[in-house]
Amino acid sequence: MNVIDYTIVIEPTDSGFSAYSPNVPGCITVGETVEQTKQHMEEAITLYLEEVLRS
Repeated sequence: MNVIDYTIVIEPTDSGFSAYSPNVPGCITVGETVEQTKQHMEEAITLYLEEVLRS
């Protein structure tokens, strides 16, 4: 299995944190903590890539 690293940008919001990846268009998420936001982003990128590979 190949491992690919993607940069993610995490920014504070009024209710927690939001994140996006400049290399994965439209893939964004939110979370209450930085760790939760990172986990959500990992899941979002994984789902995005699975969908792209199915196409």
